[in-house]
Amino acid sequence: MFTGIVQECVPVVDLKERPGINTLTLKFPNLLLPGLKIGSSVSVDGVCLTTIAIEDNLVSFDAMTETLRKTTIGQIELGQRVNIERSATIGDEVGGHEVSGHVTAMAEIIRVSKPENNHVVTFMVSPEWMKYIFPKGFIALDGASLTVVDVDKKAGTFTVWLIPETLRRTTFGFKREGDLVNLEIDSRTQAIVDTVEQYLQQNQLLLSENA
Repeated sequence: MFTGIVQECVPVVDLKERPGINTLTLKFPNLLLPGLKIGSSVSVDGVCLTTIAIEDNLVSFDAMTETLRKTTIGQIELGQRVNIERSATIGDEVGGHEVSGHVTAMAEIIRVSKPENNHVVTFMVSPEWMKYIFPKGFIALDGASLTVVDVDKKAGTFTVWLIPETLRRTTFGFKREGDLVNLEIDSRTQAIVDTVEQYLQQNQLLLSENA
């Protein structure tokens, strides 16, 4: 489990691409190395990956076909920076919201605007996921816990406003229109929406049968 509070954005210093599997090596800051071991879970751009090798500050991960196909991990290039967060431990402050690292879908950045002292990003996602996205609701984008501001369900878009600290600590400071990001829907929101939807469908069925 992760908190959605990105700890650093770090460079990809090595990338090996083989049929059905990519191995990426990231350069970690010293601050995030204590306690890290083979088998540790790390959120890389919002995707939960397992540590397979550690050599000084260089930490490696494997990504299999399903991950490469369904997330932006398959599009990572050498030298690119990615968001990372170590897995949460008991007693950690949850400053964002509970994030599993299991990506729901990819969203596309369709607009970046910069009104004075602000940074506003608009995303588009497949319509099937829009029923889980609400104004003031939580969402995880590339592993960062963010609050949705505006939602246009017909257009399939939503907007977030990013503070300077988020821009400094994450890759959102240099994201551009057309870029894809990993989206993880808040699991509690999804559970509530699905439960209500099923309840209404069952009631509608009962009403039809008794009509």
